[in-house]
Amino acid sequence: MTAYEMRRIAMRGGIYGTLVLFALIFLIPIYMTAVTAFKTLPETRLSTVWNLPTQLNFTGFEQAIERFGPSMGNSFTLVIVATIVSAALGSMNGYVLSKWRIPGERVIFPLILFGMFLPYQAILIPLFRFMNDIGLYGGIPGLILVHVVYGIPITTLIFRNFYAEIPDEMLEAGTMDGAGFWQLYTQVVFPLSVPGFVVVIIWQFTQIWNDFLFAIFLTTESSQPITVPLAILSGGREQNFPMMMSGALLAALPPLLVYIVMGRYFIRGLLAGSVKG
Repeated sequence: MTAYEMRRIAMRGGIYGTLVLFALIFLIPIYMTAVTAFKTLPETRLSTVWNLPTQLNFTGFEQAIERFGPSMGNSFTLVIVATIVSAALGSMNGYVLSKWRIPGERVIFPLILFGMFLPYQAILIPLFRFMNDIGLYGGIPGLILVHVVYGIPITTLIFRNFYAEIPDEMLEAGTMDGAGFWQLYTQVVFPLSVPGFVVVIIWQFTQIWNDFLFAIFLTTESSQPITVPLAILSGGREQNFPMMMSGALLAALPPLLVYIVMGRYFIRGLLAGSVKG
C-alpha cells in the first residue's frame, strides 16, 4: 500500500469518524427523551438520568394521552384541513401561473411570493384584530385560515416550478380535443402532480404541526394544538418528567411517520422542475 493510499484511507476514516461523532451528539437529546419516557418517576433522578430504565414503564404515556389527548385532536384537525386546502390552492395557482397567460401575472406572482418574507411577529397584532373582527379568533377554524393563507406562497412556488416542466404540447393537444380549463387541470395536470403534492404535504404538515406562535396567540385553551400545552408544561414547575417526555414523543411521531412514509418521494419532488432539459 502506497503512502498516498494510506493518507486517503486515513482522511476518509477521519471524515466518517467526524460524521459519526456529530450524529451521536445530535442523537443525545433523542436518547434522553426516549429513555426518560419509559422510566418511573424515581428513576429520573440526576444520578440515574443517563441510565436505561430498569423495566419499560408506560405510565408516562398513559398520563400524556390523558392530558394531551384533546390537544392532539386539535392538531390533527388543524394540520389535515390546512394542509389539504393550502396544497389544493397552491396547485391551482401554480397551474394558472405556469400554463396560462393572465393580465398582470408578472406582478401577481412576485406579490404572492412576498408573503413568504413576512415574519410572523410583524403581523400578529393586526392579525389578532382582524380575526377578532370576523369572529374567528380563539378556535381551530381561524387557525386553519391563517395557515392556509400563509402556506399559499410556498405551495404556489413549488407547484409553479413543477408545472413549468410539463410540456405545453400536452395541454395544446387537450385543448384541440375540446378540453377546457378545468378538464385540462383534472385530466392532464393533476394526475402528474403526485411528486409536487408529496413535497407540499410534507412541508406543510411539518410547518403547521410544529407551529407555536400562531397557536398560542390565536387560540383559547380548549382549541390549542399540542405544541402549546406541551411548551407550557415544560416551561413550568412540572416534575413529572416521564409524562413530559412521553408527550414530546407523541407530538414528534406524526410528522416523523409522514416523512417515513412519503420521504423517498420528497427529494424527487423537490428536484422536479429545478433542472431544464
